[in-house]
Formats: sequence, structure tokens, C-alpha cells
Amino acid sequence: SVLSRYENQITLLSDYLEEFPETDEPVWILGRQHHLNTDKSKLLLDISARLWFTYRRKFSPIGGTGPSSDAGWGCMLRCGQMMLAQALICRHLGRDWQWEKHKKQPEEYHRILQCFLDRKDCCYSIHQMAQMGVGEGKSIGEWFGPNTVAQVLKKLALFDEWNSLAVYVSMDNTVVIEDIKKMCWSPAQSSSMAHSSAHLHKSALGRSKNTAGFCRDWKPLLLIIPLRLGINHINPVYIDAFKECFKMPQSLGALGGKPNNAYYFIGFLGNELIYLDPHTTQSFVDSEENGTVDDQSFHCQQAPHRMKIMNLDPSVALGFFCKEECDFDNWCSLVQKEILKQQSLRMFELVQKHPPHWPPFIPPTKPEVTTTGA
Repeated sequence: SVLSRYENQITLLSDYLEEFPETDEPVWILGRQHHLNTDKSKLLLDISARLWFTYRRKFSPIGGTGPSSDAGWGCMLRCGQMMLAQALICRHLGRDWQWEKHKKQPEEYHRILQCFLDRKDCCYSIHQMAQMGVGEGKSIGEWFGPNTVAQVLKKLALFDEWNSLAVYVSMDNTVVIEDIKKMCWSPAQSSSMAHSSAHLHKSALGRSKNTAGFCRDWKPLLLIIPLRLGINHINPVYIDAFKECFKMPQSLGALGGKPNNAYYFIGFLGNELIYLDPHTTQSFVDSEENGTVDDQSFHCQQAPHRMKIMNLDPSVALGFFCKEECDFDNWCSLVQKEILKQQSLRMFELVQKHPPHWPPFIPPTKPEVTTTGA
């Protein structure tokens, strides 16, 4: 049994490696560069380490009487889960963390996985996302677009105290530095002023203030930028800037795909995008009594899919994760240097101050929930 499993892994690995062409061009995966001629196996490990969420069947009906499978409609929700899961892995385990089959994983890993199980009491489950989508005008079982998923994740994150993420979804292709700083510096009770002053550091783009007895902790930032990169097809003028985003160390990839077919894009090779595909239907998996999760079906161990960038639907959402304020400042510098420098037609704008003609920015807070019966 062990031998046959080993042989299967070798076969999968060789099939996988043959999928990539012989080329000197680097492959970029979520801010990490790989060279096919020297470290194909590292590339495989890096891709298979990403949490892979697909259609599932036989879970408890959504809302009690709704669908018990998301096959055919939940692909963009699954892609949103994948982007968020990557942020949580960076938050708790670091970008360098690698998943290995049949190896004992840290407790935080299982806790992250539990956030996404197909149960109504898991904070980012298909149940929670579908029901939160109703408030965004999407009935349960209806297909979501990238922007709707971003709005749903932003709302669900307010109820997630363990991960304590600040989720910022840009409006009108504009990222406002001032608003993000205001949202991420959240007051938290401090035991001493010494702790407070040690926690604070000045930055080029903003500095924190504190009042006696409080420190202001930077909440890790999940930044999502919904974009329209053309009318019916992607405009070639955006391609270089779009690829540049996958090179940034803060990259969480992109949500997008083709009409009614969502994919989670994690990198590129030349003019082809590399993506994880949620269009496989697997059976519902629950956690074990000890809190661990049988995770074999949550990692894609086959050749990753590729598609030409020009075949991409122009409606996409970019994702970035900044654990500390310095990560965000670094991201701003990279955007200024690599995205905005000489673009005649900019993919998005990065501005210091809140535009005066916009409504005032109020950082979102957890709503008071009152339950009546149900």
C-alpha cells in the first residue's frame, strides 16, 4: 500500500512536470519566483501548498431548506475562499510555510481550515457566504462576480475575532492610503505604555498616535481591488501591470475567469496565467473529534491549469495581504514604481487623501445582530 502510494506520487509528479514547457522564463507564484530548469519540484510544492476549495456535495442544506451542493453556482465563492485562506496562511504560518502530504500540521493550520468547512457555524463557509450574498442582491444559488465576493468577505470578516482582519475593498478603481491607515490602526487596551511605545513605529506614509493606557495595533490588511480591464475583452495595455501584481511579496493573486466560470489565479508563466480550478465536485468533509481535518482533498496535487491572459474576462479582483504597516508601505512604493510609473492607462489609482467629493470614510464595525426566532 505504501509502495503503491509512493509510485502514484512519483507518477503525478512526473505528469505535472511535463505539463510545463522547457523555458528559461521564470514562473511567478504569489510573489515567489521559480525557475523551471532548476527547481520544478519546489514549484510543485509551492502550488500544492495552497488551500484548494472546490464544489462540494452532501453538506447540510443552506438556510435549512436550500441547496446541499454548490455545484454549478459556487465557483466564485470557492475562489474567494481560496484568496482569503492564502491571507490567513500568511497571517498565521507565513508565506514560507509548505504543506506536505501525510505530515502533521500545526494547530493554526487546522483552525484555518475549519473556518471554511461547509457548515453553517463556520465563519467563511459556503453557507455564510451564500446567505451574506443575499444582502448584496444575490439569491442563494445565484452566481457571484468578483466584486460581490469581495463585499461578502468584507462583511463576514467583521464577525471573525480570531483572525482579526481589516478588509478593504477599493471603490472606483481607487485605493486611498489615508482610509486604510484609519481602518488598520484599531485601538486595543494595553497593559503598559512601554508595550504601547514598543508596538508603534513611524512610517513614510503615516504614523500612529496613542492615548494614555492604549496602544493602537495594526490589524492585518486584506486589500481587494475589483477592476474592469476592458469592455468585452481585456485591454492589452493592462497586461504588464496585471502580471507585475503577481510578483509583489504581498500578492494573493486574483479572482476572475470567463463568464460564469471563476478561477483563482495564483501566478503566470510568460503570457499564460496559472490558476486553481474549483470546478471539481467532492464530498463534504467535516472536522474530526480532536479538531483536525482530513485535508487530502483541500490541496490540488495535479498539474495546475493555464490559460492565455488575453482569454481572461476583463472583470477581475486583485488581492494583497499586508501583515504589518511596513508591508503596506512597501506595497504602496511598489505600486508607484511598477504600476503607476509610465502607464498611460492606469489599472487603478493610489491616492494619499480621501477624495473630497466622496462620502466620509467610516471604518466598518461589527453590526449588532438581533435574532428573532430563526
